[in-house]
Amino acid sequence: MFFRTIFCNGQGWLVRTAFFGTAVFLAVSGCSGKSTGGNALGSDGSQGGAGEFADGRGISGSEIGETPQRVDELSTVYFDYDRAEIRNDARPTLKSNSQAISLRDEWSTITLEGHCDERGSEEYNLALGERRATAARRYLVDLGVPESRLVTVSFGDSSPAVQGHDESAWRWNRRVEFRVSR
Repeated sequence: MFFRTIFCNGQGWLVRTAFFGTAVFLAVSGCSGKSTGGNALGSDGSQGGAGEFADGRGISGSEIGETPQRVDELSTVYFDYDRAEIRNDARPTLKSNSQAISLRDEWSTITLEGHCDERGSEEYNLALGERRATAARRYLVDLGVPESRLVTVSFGDSSPAVQGHDESAWRWNRRVEFRVSR
């Protein structure tokens, strides 16, 4: 089963995609904070005034649980320009992350957040961020982390770690960060 819902949460457009029960969220900036009453697309692609996204608020916090939090035990991994392949220097970090995840059963969900530098279109960067998060997820699953505990999200270039317009900033923005929900 596959479905996609697009809605405005007051801060930006979000794309929610689910495939066989695995949820994926993509954040996109640019919507107005005010609802127009029919800006959401349902799983069938139709616009309508009814349903959980009709008012533009999207999913409430109680429906998806708490906001995922950073934890010191999980480290960020970085990527090369325009690439989603796991670098050799990221492999030990991901192995350490997988060991930490396996020791912490109270972390019900680990969210892998894919990020990009500012180069590229918004759509391209969202897709690249998703490919990076998916690559890290696949690597963790290969190391034995249960797939059911991992969720991927792409922020594209909307949430830079370092401000700047050169390689000294961009290299820190091409990353996957890890957050947990308890």
